[in-house]
Amino acid sequence: MESVRAVLIDIDGVLTVSWRPLPGAVDALCRIRDAGLPVALVTNTTSRTRASIAGTLAESGFPVAAEDILTAPAATAAHLAGSRCVLLNSGDIREDLGDVTLLDVDTETAPDAVIVGGAGPEFDYAALNRFFGHLQRGARLVAMHRNLYWRTDEGLQLDSGAFLAGLEAAARTEAEVTGKPSRAFFEAALSRVGSGAPEALMIGDDIESDVLAAQSAGLTGVLVRTGKYLPETHRDASGEPDHVIDSFAHLPRLLGLAQ
Repeated sequence: MESVRAVLIDIDGVLTVSWRPLPGAVDALCRIRDAGLPVALVTNTTSRTRASIAGTLAESGFPVAAEDILTAPAATAAHLAGSRCVLLNSGDIREDLGDVTLLDVDTETAPDAVIVGGAGPEFDYAALNRFFGHLQRGARLVAMHRNLYWRTDEGLQLDSGAFLAGLEAAARTEAEVTGKPSRAFFEAALSRVGSGAPEALMIGDDIESDVLAAQSAGLTGVLVRTGKYLPETHRDASGEPDHVIDSFAHLPRLLGLAQ
């Protein structure tokens, strides 16, 4: 691991669960920062803005600021700049959508694209059916991620990937994914930390979207056994992580940093 010059880190399930720090995570990130390694937090979280995420993490002791965070909404804003879109998402992320013009979901104006964010109570039949209608009339389908579920302090919760598969099948289209596992998302994160893929490490709890996708983009992948990690998804995955550790607290040791 001596060649590692930058670290990309997922948030939910790696640093926190339900926004509460996992044991040892704050200390581990501080040690990585103290070692001088550039860090980017890369997350498919769609319920909060970058500023809100940074504020919550900082209150818990994590040494991060908004500029350290790349979110799926921010990547979506870059992907759809100047477009007229309809958004289905749980949480207010308008601040991070930049030059995207958001139309009301019931609009009579034909949107350029429909954006699927993170799932919540908003994902009811009426909303999904309206999205289906826009897709039939030619709108692009853009998804911030394909996550099927995520972990909270109440256990695994269904996410928008489960609904996205139905929309794709019904509308006979394929979503453009802007967050992980998109290669462009990892490339944007690498640009932020000023590192090439061979010198960067990605750590996450989702073996496919976080780890194997990063490895496909040329990074070193590290899977943690926290968050949404399940032995069966690890066993049935499409590949094998470069490294597997019990938690983010063990990352400094993997990097060879002094205890």
